[in-house]
Amino acid sequence: MQLKPVTLEVDGINIAGQLYLPGSDMSYPTVCACHGIPAGIPDPTDRGYASLAEKISPHGFAVLIFNFRGAGASGGNLDMLGWTRDLKAVIDYLCALPQVDNSCLSLLGFSGGAAVSVYAAAQDKRVSAVVACACPAEFDLADIADSPGSLIDHFRSIGAIRDDDFPASAKGWFNGFELVRPIDYINQISPRPLLLVHGSQDETVNVSHARRLYAQAGEPKQLAIVEGAGHRLRHSEAALEIVIDWLKAHTPPSV
Repeated sequence: MQLKPVTLEVDGINIAGQLYLPGSDMSYPTVCACHGIPAGIPDPTDRGYASLAEKISPHGFAVLIFNFRGAGASGGNLDMLGWTRDLKAVIDYLCALPQVDNSCLSLLGFSGGAAVSVYAAAQDKRVSAVVACACPAEFDLADIADSPGSLIDHFRSIGAIRDDDFPASAKGWFNGFELVRPIDYINQISPRPLLLVHGSQDETVNVSHARRLYAQAGEPKQLAIVEGAGHRLRHSEAALEIVIDWLKAHTPPSV
């Protein structure tokens, strides 16, 4: 397995990532992993999505992991509409690589990253399949804060909003969450395959969100409820086994 650092510029912001390649002599079906909205100050002992990529890539997939703006090594500030532009730029980058099989480009999103993945795939036919883990049907930000201003304060306190003059408009920034509503876009993924994975004990996004999304989605679709699992499905071996088996069935590796 080869590891290649990636840096993209989107809206003047550096977006940092890593590309994992099973080898270098061919093009591979590719998985783009999209992390969720930061819940707190990053844990320095958590390897993040690197361990996820290391589990998927040996099955014959190229895997890109990256940080949306406002997270990890990327610059900028948390902004949902900005996240949609980040993901589009990442897809553009992947589709230009000779190591990427453009006919097999899957998005694997978690929570807020799953929401952005659904939004992006609905509008970008280059995406061949979507796996949405712990995906909200819509964002219920009242669970975090009671107003846009207090929500901004929350994200500033955990380092996801870094610039004192951001956002220019609290209302406009907040509306970004309202516009990226998976329930409004999920039916536009069909006829490309969709997998929804959710923990039965998700403490952040109730499992009812997955059932609503599944009911709204077109075929082909699959819903997998992981019994006993919580919100952070990348830490669930049962969930990852479901995801990897589904990816192998729907985007057969070239090796």
